[in-house]
Amino acid sequence: MNQRSSNLLDEALGLDQVIEPWPLRGRVVAIEDQVETSGSFVLHHLLKRSLSPNSSNVTIFIAFSQPFSHYDRILRKLGCNLVSQRDNSRFFFFDMLKLQCPDGDEGITPEGGLIALYGKIHKTISALPEISWKNVSIIIDDLSLMEVAANGSSDYVLDFLHYCRTLTSEF
Repeated sequence: MNQRSSNLLDEALGLDQVIEPWPLRGRVVAIEDQVETSGSFVLHHLLKRSLSPNSSNVTIFIAFSQPFSHYDRILRKLGCNLVSQRDNSRFFFFDMLKLQCPDGDEGITPEGGLIALYGKIHKTISALPEISWKNVSIIIDDLSLMEVAANGSSDYVLDFLHYCRTLTSEF
């Protein structure tokens, strides 16, 4: 067995490789739930790994399905304190549960919510020290809920993902 592998999940995700600063750098990772198993444990594991003490990663977390307190409780059980990570500017949490959707059929339009969210993400990354720019991960907890918030427009969601991918590549 490989001595570098900390567990089977790391091995399955390719996180057992010694690649600095982060094995998933430059990649888009999609975790799909199944009826038998929720993918949330993988999400929590990736979040914990990206915020490990020997890492220089900065994580921007966009939450559509759970509040900050939920993730904080789970990550504390896994040995990671999100409050201290947030205070050290290594973790930024965007709570989309508090998103105010307009009445009617408008939902989030490109001119509205997703563009504003992208602007906040861009501003957050721009405010980081330049040395941190190359180690930014953007994690979205539930794309299906993002699509619901965008009034069913998968085009808006795909555009948003493209812009975020371009943003992290740019920096």
